[in-house]
Amino acid sequence: MEVVLVILQACVVIGAIVLGVRVGGIGLGLWGVVGTAILVFVFRLPPGSPPVDAFFIIIAVITASSAMQAAGGIDFLVSIASRIIQRNPRRLTYVAPLVAFVFTVLSGTSNIFFALIPVIYETAYRNGQRPERALAASTVTSGLGITASPVSAAMAAYLVLMEAKGFGLPQVLAITVPSAIVACIVTSFVQQRIGRELIADPVFRKRVEAGTVEVPAALEASFAARTSGGAEAAAGAGSDSGPRSATKAARRTSAGAAPVEHTVPPGGQTAAWIFIVGTLLVVALGLFPALRPAFPDADGKPVPIGMSPVIEMVMFTVALAIILVRKVKPSLVVEQPLLRSGYVAAVALFGIAWMADTFISANQKTIIEPLGQLITAQPLLLAVALFLVAGLTTSQSATTNTLIPIALAAGLAPGVITAMWPSLIGVWLFPANGSQIAAVETDRTGSTRLTPVPIWHSFTIPMLVSWVSVVVSGLLIQLVIPS
Repeated sequence: MEVVLVILQACVVIGAIVLGVRVGGIGLGLWGVVGTAILVFVFRLPPGSPPVDAFFIIIAVITASSAMQAAGGIDFLVSIASRIIQRNPRRLTYVAPLVAFVFTVLSGTSNIFFALIPVIYETAYRNGQRPERALAASTVTSGLGITASPVSAAMAAYLVLMEAKGFGLPQVLAITVPSAIVACIVTSFVQQRIGRELIADPVFRKRVEAGTVEVPAALEASFAARTSGGAEAAAGAGSDSGPRSATKAARRTSAGAAPVEHTVPPGGQTAAWIFIVGTLLVVALGLFPALRPAFPDADGKPVPIGMSPVIEMVMFTVALAIILVRKVKPSLVVEQPLLRSGYVAAVALFGIAWMADTFISANQKTIIEPLGQLITAQPLLLAVALFLVAGLTTSQSATTNTLIPIALAAGLAPGVITAMWPSLIGVWLFPANGSQIAAVETDRTGSTRLTPVPIWHSFTIPMLVSWVSVVVSGLLIQLVIPS
């Protein structure tokens, strides 16, 4: 009978998640709360612990990010990223993913990547490159920045869980940052070899023939040569020309074309630097616990305060500093898209995590201990579970609060768990994220595409490559990180 009840409770949890995903947005969190209510009132389970600390860390970080956005700080960061990307067109597939990753780390949100999508596309298109390579790789690696950022919502949820094990921000970043960089490089290397060259892509050629997209200057000579069979193009061009040399010349011309500019409002740079300084302060306080105020514990031993209140105090202060220094109207901060998306993430985390904790706490012996034994015997199953749940919920924070407690209860070492935590990159499994849709819609050449098979699209291969490389490198790195 007990097993039947657990199965019914699991169906409630899974059903709430599925319905929440279908509703989307804030609906994921609301269905999580409804699922919690059903577990409590129908199955008489004691309510779990709501993720209060993680919730308020998200609110603090998003408030600071929104203040920066209102003051033009996001525009300043995007302008820097744009210049870096456009100055390295020949290495675009390597440069763009790293830039997307770094700027996600700095801002704590992959939403910053939306503004980079047209820059990456235009740079690839003007230089006759297949846009899919850089666009898909950059979309995926921007997600890696979430588990390497000290101020992301997922990191907030993760730190609350791991600090009880004495595994803080310094140890987490020591694993996630280098492993993510390795994954960025490996993904770019593989992605550079994916798909046909743009000039040979049949979808692109059909769009050119239909007049929906123009041939970029870098490919005009080669395209004409292919269309005419090459004979006429080679004739009269001299021994030094031909499609290849003409393409090189055209690329030099396109390289001198007007760059894609991003206007930065006055004071945007100042706002961005205030936010960055706040982020660096969070990292410093995490790296050096002696900098944090210490208070006696139950045994009278001075213990530094945890990172949760530190992040909350620092980021709320950053938001106020930006408002005061840049004279931003508080009402304008509330209107920013980042604040809306951050609130949705916070509610989703709250509802799903509360439901998961209620279910997990009440079924330790029936399901969690056997599952923990299975994960202990096959630790890599944690990576698979994180990947799949992240893909189904599209929420890194909710996935973290659902599965990481199980891994901790199973007795897995914090370093091993952290190495597999970036498996949250599974959020790209289904084309249900704004970044994926935006990349597909922006690419007028048609090289970045979706298919009738939901899990097979332009982002599938870079996602899988990133997943494998980040977990493998993380597991190797954690061997030298003290627990």
